[in-house]
Amino acid sequence: MTRGPVGTRQLNLALDRLHVLQIDSVNVFERSHYLPLFARLGAYDKTLLDKLTLTRRAPYVEYWAHQAAFIPVDAWPLWQWFRDNELAGTGKSKAWDRTDRRMTDFLLGELAAKGPLPASKIEHEASKRSGPWWGWSEVKSALETMFFDGRVVVSGRKNFERFYDLPERRLPASVLETSITKTDAIRELVRQAGEALGIGTVRDLADYWRLFQADTKAAVTDLVESGDLRPVTVEGWASPVYLHKDARVPRRIETMALLSPFDPVVWERARTERMFGFRYRIEIYTPGPKRVFGYYTLPLLQDEALVGRIDLKSDRQNGALRVQSAWVEPGHAPDVERVAQLLRETAAWQGLGGLVVQNWGDLAPTLAAELGVPLVERVVAAE
Repeated sequence: MTRGPVGTRQLNLALDRLHVLQIDSVNVFERSHYLPLFARLGAYDKTLLDKLTLTRRAPYVEYWAHQAAFIPVDAWPLWQWFRDNELAGTGKSKAWDRTDRRMTDFLLGELAAKGPLPASKIEHEASKRSGPWWGWSEVKSALETMFFDGRVVVSGRKNFERFYDLPERRLPASVLETSITKTDAIRELVRQAGEALGIGTVRDLADYWRLFQADTKAAVTDLVESGDLRPVTVEGWASPVYLHKDARVPRRIETMALLSPFDPVVWERARTERMFGFRYRIEIYTPGPKRVFGYYTLPLLQDEALVGRIDLKSDRQNGALRVQSAWVEPGHAPDVERVAQLLRETAAWQGLGGLVVQNWGDLAPTLAAELGVPLVERVVAAE
């Protein structure tokens, strides 16, 4: 981890390299979009990231890029082809009925008069009106559809609930007026993916933005011709591999970090297995008694290897960071002293004063001993 103060400049530099922060609703430990920057920079003030992503004039805006994610406002035109597909009824929300304009006209009118608003507020207001009435699920579905196709944007979140607004009130006119062809946009998105990943196959590059592989392959051909990507060979990788022109192999890597399940290093699970020999699945949808490693296990990155996995929970009621499970990856030897220090730093970043280690996993006993805390008995969740 980087030591020393982390301010807005450091956050922006890291975001410039990643190009995207995936959003996820699970907050048993911490919301996912905060974690990639903590892994790369160390402790930082989360309100600084909120100012960059959640305020009305923030330089990053939410959109469906990869999945729900924050992207730079300037990247908005790169997704016009996607929004065009949505408006044409051929995109991800094609099942929604666009033939009844009463709903969308009503919602756009509400936002024009009162926005930004959450779906719950609009539904509450709709219940007071005479004439057509729609329930929350219908309001929410319509707003999400218009979010996909660009008729509304997300202006921010409060208690993780989206607030919707009109594009012209959230985005600069220069951004809204910029036109980029689908071919040029996908080429730029693939270039960004190559820059962020450093090296990858067509499948890896496509997955960074969840693009079609055929479109990605065409973009790769152009980027090889322009010199942005270079074909290389990686031992054990069967598919063609491409190296970004600015990628560099450092002489030495020293780091210790816990990675979000939605960190670009591990979000394409096949690439994670190829690069690290690490098979990774999260088990949030697996019933408690059937979980192998834990509800929300985080891969443990030590220098150049994924050496273990730790399941964390922020127990705010008791002011403690709970290690629900801790595991050693076969063939690796985590530096327990460094892992313990990382957990202390993580607890402090979360504003939690204590650490609790549950007796589940082959790393848990030595980790508890290093932290100087007793092992507590495992509680098997029934959910």
